[in-house]
Amino acid sequence: MTGSAERENPKHPMIGVGAVVWHDGRVLLIRRGKPPRAGEWSLPGGAQELGETVQQTVQREVLEETGIRITNIEFLEIVDLIMPGGANGKPRYHYTLLDFSADANSETTIPIPGDDASEAIWADADTLGDYNLWPVTRQVIEKSRKLRGH
Repeated sequence: MTGSAERENPKHPMIGVGAVVWHDGRVLLIRRGKPPRAGEWSLPGGAQELGETVQQTVQREVLEETGIRITNIEFLEIVDLIMPGGANGKPRYHYTLLDFSADANSETTIPIPGDDASEAIWADADTLGDYNLWPVTRQVIEKSRKLRGH
């Protein structure tokens, strides 16, 4: 895994994934335990490891952060996460995020936080305002919701 120190003040953008995971009309959210956006609610996901496909990355990250296995994985969109405040006026963090939509495997539906997640929950898609999500995350969830008919 790429360490947090390697992710701050990067020399080039890092590739990451995010997953909008559905179960019974609810969406899987995690509370981030590490930067960037530590303490904030978000989608499960993280950095791609060397030799891993993006599909393998999204499956691994969701499993590590929530204990949930996913199926019906579909690409949603690309999101740029560029956070200022780095050395010499450069970004502190710079991720190119590939977001996917997926369903929870019916055998693993109880979220258990792990790895970078301090909490993992199923949230009602109609009450996402309660979680103070990054506006781009809300847009990605809504796009997935429309495509999947939730």
